[in-house]
Amino acid sequence: MELHRQRMSAKHCGHHDEDRRKLYRWIFAGILAFIILVLIAIFLIWVILKPTKPRFILQDATVYVFNLSSTQPSITSPIPNTLSTTIQATVSSRNPNDKVGIYYQKLDIYATYRSQQITYPTSLPSSYQGHKEITVWSPNLYGNAVPVSPYVLNSLLQDQNAGAVLVNIKINGRVKWKVGTWTSGKYHIFVNCPAYIRLAGDKNSGFGLVGPAVKFQLLQSCSVDV
Repeated sequence: MELHRQRMSAKHCGHHDEDRRKLYRWIFAGILAFIILVLIAIFLIWVILKPTKPRFILQDATVYVFNLSSTQPSITSPIPNTLSTTIQATVSSRNPNDKVGIYYQKLDIYATYRSQQITYPTSLPSSYQGHKEITVWSPNLYGNAVPVSPYVLNSLLQDQNAGAVLVNIKINGRVKWKVGTWTSGKYHIFVNCPAYIRLAGDKNSGFGLVGPAVKFQLLQSCSVDV
């Protein structure tokens, strides 16, 4: 009799354990289904709205300094050629989306020549750009006695003979998309704005710009990668 009761008790406990496992499986399946539905909803919103990357324009560039200095190499100065640059660049960004906002974060702007960076990075303020809004930045870019390679030197001298030099104004940072109350993760953004600058000077004594400062009205579209 006692053995029969023990067997019944074991079956009863086993039955409860099986019910508990089924309950846990149903709870897990419900949570998983909810997560999948939320992800599908976010994906559908993303596909329907189709966020378009912002459009950048280099409006103008005021060049205060763009001078090449050549010296004889020495122990204290082993690199004989340096370039000093001071440019104020005005860049505008437009959000083309009707229903998507854009957060700009950790943006750095700088100038390059022949893929060599010739100014130090300048940080742009973080900002939010609403639907169809336009944001304008006008930072100063500085590069003091930046060493240049012989390849860059030869290119600079060739451009001087041609009367113009191509400088690229670049922006590197992060963006986030905002749809209603939902905000996406961070995406890398890279902007490249070409700027043609007229040059003058004697290559035997270094070269620079005509006048103490020259403003170039460019209105140049920029390439944008997100």
